[in-house]
Amino acid sequence: MKDSHDFSVAQRGAVLEPKGKRRITIWVDDAVLDTFRARAAAQGKGYQTLINEALRAIASNDEPLTLAALRQVIREELHPA
Repeated sequence: MKDSHDFSVAQRGAVLEPKGKRRITIWVDDAVLDTFRARAAAQGKGYQTLINEALRAIASNDEPLTLAALRQVIREELHPA
């Protein structure tokens, strides 16, 4: 091992960026977040995974996103299966 290392071009952060995902910050109602966390605990998944699945279901639909469609998805996610 060298006695000294040159960190002049080093960068902070993850060594490898995760592919296909991006970290964002969003504001979510407490009730919505509590519901996703409870469902995630019951299913043995992470709540962020469930939120991602719900958003993916909306995004994969070929129909334009309407307020009614968004409300329907949220209702389905809020009520236990």
